[in-house]
Amino acid sequence: MKIAQIIFSPTGGTQRVADLLCAQWGGDTRRIDLSNAHFDFDSVRLEPEELVVIAVPSFEGRVPALAIQRLSRIHGDGQRCVLVCVYGSRAYEDTLIELRDAAEQSHFRVIAAVAAVAQHSIMTQYAAGRPDASDAQELQRFAQAISEKLDNPDACAQPVQVPGNRPYKKVGGVSLVPQANGHCVGCGLCAQNCPAQAISPDHIKTADAKACIACMRCAAQCPHAARKVNQTIVAVAALSLKKVCSQRKSNELFV
Repeated sequence: MKIAQIIFSPTGGTQRVADLLCAQWGGDTRRIDLSNAHFDFDSVRLEPEELVVIAVPSFEGRVPALAIQRLSRIHGDGQRCVLVCVYGSRAYEDTLIELRDAAEQSHFRVIAAVAAVAQHSIMTQYAAGRPDASDAQELQRFAQAISEKLDNPDACAQPVQVPGNRPYKKVGGVSLVPQANGHCVGCGLCAQNCPAQAISPDHIKTADAKACIACMRCAAQCPHAARKVNQTIVAVAALSLKKVCSQRKSNELFV
């Protein structure tokens, strides 16, 4: 089976979930990185028999706007598609329904959807270490169920129902903008890899608060651990979410 991953995974959690699913199907897998601000998404050409996996994290219960914008430039031409949304143990709310709407607008044929848990990218104490071995086994079962549906054309013709609401929930403005500390050596890796191009190569230690989406890629990829968000704000937010995030949540499959 040939697989095309269309994926937005700034810190790697969404990528790990997608890889666990795709590993069960085997075959050749190629990756189209929606977090790459320098890529020409209009140039993407999908093969007729490729299975497409569109995977995104949930940001405040929504699909990251950048991911939607870049996905809209890729034409699906009726390819079978599996949706994946990954969240940090709070809730994914309207992420899957928004992602399904976007995929269908790009002419993909959604045949399954998965909601999975990965370690929170900012409050890393929540869902720490996930996806773990138990998640891997569960995702393997999901992949097998999806394979069985792929072998049944009549089943694939049926619409997939996913949770969520329209209109989608409103999201607040970004308040957690990573800033460089004294460990910064000015290497520029953060500016080069920022999905939102919110960091200027000429002003490495700051970020444009209006452009930043708090995806934490700059912090995750910094070789000197030199970019941090305001830890006081993080601590307050973590305390407010402790009850809802401390309980282990299961992954979900919709076919």
